[in-house]
Amino acid sequence: MERALTRLGERARRRGAALPPHLATGIEGEDAAYFYLRRKGYMIVARRWSSGNLPGDLDLVAWQGERLCFIEVKTRTARDASPAEVAVDAQKRSLLRRLARQYVRQLTRAEPPPTHPVSVRFDVISVYLVPGEPKEFLHFENAFGWIEQESRRD
Repeated sequence: MERALTRLGERARRRGAALPPHLATGIEGEDAAYFYLRRKGYMIVARRWSSGNLPGDLDLVAWQGERLCFIEVKTRTARDASPAEVAVDAQKRSLLRRLARQYVRQLTRAEPPPTHPVSVRFDVISVYLVPGEPKEFLHFENAFGWIEQESRRD
């Protein structure tokens, strides 16, 4: 019992500690993307969803009509040589797919089985929080799919 209370206290202290700047920026960008998507009519059903047994999380999960969207948010405070969306590489896409499969599995267990398969889309939103400038959003709908496409060489 004492160990459990100690761990709980440690966790509470960590929450109160200031976040490193890059994590605070990421959270600010996710919050901005959340409101951006709501203005566009998306129904957000999860933020920073974690499966508990896989590393990482899904930044935003939302319904756009009948389509379930898994949205990865990339935030930058400056415009540098590589755009924010480039950070969603093959390894990150693979992780997002695994998390999305887990999310869909738990979704279908919690509700009656759907009469048709859940339509899913993976989006990437680049959020630019450049000081002195208005927030800018680049939304890449259907940025990648369930299966990694091999690059073609012509």
